[in-house]
Amino acid sequence: MNEAYYLEHLIERYPKLSPIRGDIERVYELLRDAYASGHKLLVAGNGGSAADSEHIAGELMKGFVKPRALPEEMARRLKEVDAASGALLAENLQGALPSLALTGQPGLSTAVLNDLDGKFVYAQLLYGYGQENDVFLAITTSGNSENIYLACVAAKAKGLKVAVLTGKTGGRAARVADVSIIVPEQETYKIQELHLPIYHALCLMLEEHFF
Repeated sequence: MNEAYYLEHLIERYPKLSPIRGDIERVYELLRDAYASGHKLLVAGNGGSAADSEHIAGELMKGFVKPRALPEEMARRLKEVDAASGALLAENLQGALPSLALTGQPGLSTAVLNDLDGKFVYAQLLYGYGQENDVFLAITTSGNSENIYLACVAAKAKGLKVAVLTGKTGGRAARVADVSIIVPEQETYKIQELHLPIYHALCLMLEEHFF
């Protein structure tokens, strides 16, 4: 089984995604190349898309469908620190693809909300956490959410690659993105229903490649 299998399987199950297959593959390649060069993923969205952001980070930061044994060198270093606890950690920790959902930091987010304005929360977090050649995955069903658009602008200015997972026309966010996946739906819940299998496929492809 290889990465292409998961993309083929996605299109078989959701034929309406066939026209955007190339865009899905391009987002995968963007993420693959970022991880291969030691960079990380930052993800954000609002409402259901905020939940999707947490979901994506969860699939990437630990095993999804494959075992992710630690490298032997890391297992050895853990045991050097503490033989018993290190062995326990070496047996149970799983390989991770560094991913941070910007939605799960209430203290920092509410400080920005209180001191500045809520629309700047994600942009501020991206400015603080983002490094050149990291990837920002913006999830917005319309592509026009102001806080997400401002985050895209901040990410681009810091040298991050920007990928957008959206619907409808793609909106403003898609126009500044390096690559966009614009699902062929107009209603929010239908867009979200297609987002989930797409990001599951992306996570499966990344796991297959790296583990």
